[in-house]
Amino acid sequence: MPADRSLRVVLAEDSVLLREGLIGLLGRCGHEVVAAVGDAEALVAAVEEHEPDIVVTDVRMPPGFQDEGLHAAVRLRERRPRLPVLVLSQYVQRTYASALLDSGDGTGIGYLLKDRVGQVEEFVDALGEVADGGTVVDPEVVRQLLRRRRDPLERLTSREREVLALIAEGKSNGAIARELVVSEAAVGKHISNILTKLDLPPADETHRRVLAVLAYLRA
Repeated sequence: MPADRSLRVVLAEDSVLLREGLIGLLGRCGHEVVAAVGDAEALVAAVEEHEPDIVVTDVRMPPGFQDEGLHAAVRLRERRPRLPVLVLSQYVQRTYASALLDSGDGTGIGYLLKDRVGQVEEFVDALGEVADGGTVVDPEVVRQLLRRRRDPLERLTSREREVLALIAEGKSNGAIARELVVSEAAVGKHISNILTKLDLPPADETHRRVLAVLAYLRA
C-alpha cells in the first residue's frame, strides 16, 4: 500500500499501543513519523520543531483527558492556518471541533472516529486527502455538529436564559441573585445546568462562562 508521496507526520496519541501501531502503519505506507508524542504540549512543541506535512492527533489527552489534543490543534491552526490536521478520536468534542473546522480557510482538515474507520485504506486515503488540502469529516461528526448548531439555547429553560443573558452583561453570581431575587446557590445551580446543556467541556470556570456567552451571542 505505498503512498503517492511520502508525508512527514507528527502523531499525538496517549495510548502507547495505538501510537506504536500507527507509527508502524504509516511507515509501511511510505510515510515518516518525525515525532510521536503523548500529550498536547508535546504536540505543539513537535510541530514547532519539525514543521510536518500533517498532524494526526487524538482529542482526549493528558493531563485532563478532556479536549487537550483538539484544543492544541486549534491553537496550531491559528499560528499556521494551512497546517493540515487529521483528528482521530473516539469522541466528538463539539466546541473545539467547530473551531477547528472553521479555522484557516477551512481546508486541510479531517475528523475521523476510530470505531467507524472500517479499513486501513480509508484512514490512509483520508491522510493523503487532508495533506493535499481536502476536508474529510465522518458523517457522525457532521450530524452532531449540525444538531448543536440548530439552536444551542433551545434546551435552556426561560430562567436559565435569563441567567445567561445577565452573565453576558458581565454580572457576577451575586449581582444576578439580587436582580432575580433568588439565592446565590440557585444561581450557581442554573449556571451549572447551562454549561451542561450547552455541552461545554469541563475547564476553567471563567473560560466556560465565556464560551456560554459566545453561544448566547451566536444564537
